[in-house]
Amino acid sequence: MDWERLISAKRLGMEGIESVHKDDRSAFLRDYDRLIFSAPFRRLQNKTQVFPLPGSVFVHNRLTHSLEVACVGRSLGNNVSRGLLQLHPELGNTYITEIGNIVSAACLAHDMGNPPFGHSGEKAISAYFTEGKGQILEKEFESNRGQWTDIINFEGNANAFRLLAHQFIGRRKGGFAMTYSTLASIVKYPYASILANGKHKFGFFDSEAPIFAKIADELGIIRKSAPGEPLNYVRYPLVFLVEAADDICYLLMDLEDAHKLKLLSTEQTIELMMAFLKPQEQEHARSIIGMVTDVNEQVSYLRSKLIGLLVEECTKVFLENEKAILDGQFEGSLIKHISDIPREAYSRCAKLSVTKIYRSHDVLEVELAGFRIISTLLDLMVEAVLNPDREYSKLLIDRVSSQYDIHAKDIYNRLLAVLDYISGMTDVYALDIYRKINGNSLPAV
Repeated sequence: MDWERLISAKRLGMEGIESVHKDDRSAFLRDYDRLIFSAPFRRLQNKTQVFPLPGSVFVHNRLTHSLEVACVGRSLGNNVSRGLLQLHPELGNTYITEIGNIVSAACLAHDMGNPPFGHSGEKAISAYFTEGKGQILEKEFESNRGQWTDIINFEGNANAFRLLAHQFIGRRKGGFAMTYSTLASIVKYPYASILANGKHKFGFFDSEAPIFAKIADELGIIRKSAPGEPLNYVRYPLVFLVEAADDICYLLMDLEDAHKLKLLSTEQTIELMMAFLKPQEQEHARSIIGMVTDVNEQVSYLRSKLIGLLVEECTKVFLENEKAILDGQFEGSLIKHISDIPREAYSRCAKLSVTKIYRSHDVLEVELAGFRIISTLLDLMVEAVLNPDREYSKLLIDRVSSQYDIHAKDIYNRLLAVLDYISGMTDVYALDIYRKINGNSLPAV
C-alpha cells in the first residue's frame, strides 16, 4: 500500500460530484463536524460506557469517551504525520498532513454503532438468535450463511460502518457521505462475519460488503481473499492509530472512574499508574502530586502524564513498523509492541480491570437489566416484522422511524432494520419503551 493512494478525500455517495465550500476546512475536518452535529453522535451521551448512568458521581458515557478518544487520536495522527514527512519528504504535497484530522473523525465514530447498555446489548442481540426464540429463523438463511452469521454475532464495530455507509430510506445516497479514508479508518476487523467463526469481531455486515470492497479497492488496501470468497483484507494503516487511541482512553479513564467510585483506593490507583513510569520519572511525578492535596487531581495529573507517554510510545511503534504496516504484515495492536515497562503496566491494569471494574456489582446489575430490556424489545419487534398484519404488530411497527426499511421484502433486511432501530436507542429510551410495552408506565397525558 502507498500513502498517496491510501488517503483520499472522495466521498461515499458523492463520487464525481464537485464539492464547493466557502470555508477553508479540509474534507476530513468536515467529516469531523458532520459527526459532531449528527443525532446518532448526540445519542451517545445517554449510552453506557462501563458504569451505570446517571449517578451522583459523573463518570464517562459513550459521548465523553468518544470525544476523549478523538483528542488522543488527533495527537497520535499529528505525531505520525510529522514523522512520515521526515521519513518521506516527497509526501509534502499530499494529504499526509491530514492524518490527525482523519483519525480524530474516525475516533468520534468508532462507538456510534454500539447498542444500549454497552457490551451487554451486543450479547443480548446475539443470544436472542442463538439461545432465544430467534433460533428458529436459522432455516431462513440456509442459502446465505454469511447473513445468518451477521445476525447471530451482532457486532458494534460492523454496525458503526453500516450506520455511516448504509443508504437508509430518506437519506441521500451514501448515508453520511463520509470520505473513503475516514470510513476505512473505523473498520478494525476488515473481514466478513463468516470468517470470524463467532470467535472474533468482524468489520462489516453482508449488506455493506460491496461498499467496503469499493472503498478498499479505491484506496489500494490489500485483499487477502480470492475472488468469489468472503471478503478479507489487511488493516487500513490508520486503523492502528484509532485502535491505540481507544486502548489508551479505555484503560486510563476506567481507572480514573473506578477511583472516583471508590472501587479502587487512591493508593491502589496511584501505584498502578506509577508502574508505567521509569524510576526517575516516578520520582518526579511523586514530587508533583505531593504538592496537590485533592486526590482526584492527583489521579488526573497521572492520567494526563500517561496519555502523553503512551501517545509517544505508540507513535514510535507505528513509525518503526511503517513498512510492515503498509505490507499488511504487522500483527496485533500498537499497544502490544510498546516498551517493556509501560506494556507490562498496561497488561497488569487490564487484568485488574476485569475483576475490579468490569465485574463489579454495579456494572453487572446494568448488564443484567440491559440484557433483559434488549431481549424483550427484540422479541416483540422480530415477531412484529415476521407477522406485520397482526394488530399488535402494526402498533409496534408504527413506532419505528420511516428511515428504517422495516417493510423490506427479504427477512435479512427486515431483521437488520429492527437491529438498526434498537441499537440506535439510548439506555434511557430503551428502558422507557420497555416499561411502556410492559404496561409499567403510560405516556404523560
